[in-house]
Amino acid sequence: MILPVTLTAAGAAALINLWLAIRVGQKRKSEQVSVGDGGKEPLIARMRAQANFIEYTPIVLILFAVIELASGTSLTLWITMAVFLMGRVAHPFGMDGWMPGRMIGTLTTFAIMLGLAIYAIAIPYMAPAHVVPTEMLLQG
Repeated sequence: MILPVTLTAAGAAALINLWLAIRVGQKRKSEQVSVGDGGKEPLIARMRAQANFIEYTPIVLILFAVIELASGTSLTLWITMAVFLMGRVAHPFGMDGWMPGRMIGTLTTFAIMLGLAIYAIAIPYMAPAHVVPTEMLLQG
């Protein structure tokens, strides 16, 4: 089964992560720090922006995948994915000093993760009951 929302989100997330890594590399060069952060606040901010992306994105991608697998592709899921990725792009600009970006990134990430988590938990309870043949119960 192809999961278009999840595949698109995963591909876009990989590109965003690459962009974040390049930004860290650029700051390393300008701050003349090859290993670690050298105590340089601008470099620390860029490193934290990438780390923050890595901390939240995998679980959100997993939630997209299981929801799409369980309930199918929907316009709502596409929009949710787009908003999540836009928030994840705004966040590093906030870490560079544009504070609305950091807040936008944080709030969209938390709200979307919470919404997806609640929906993922609810899906099995909203689905119609399936009758399991007796022979399957005896085998399992």
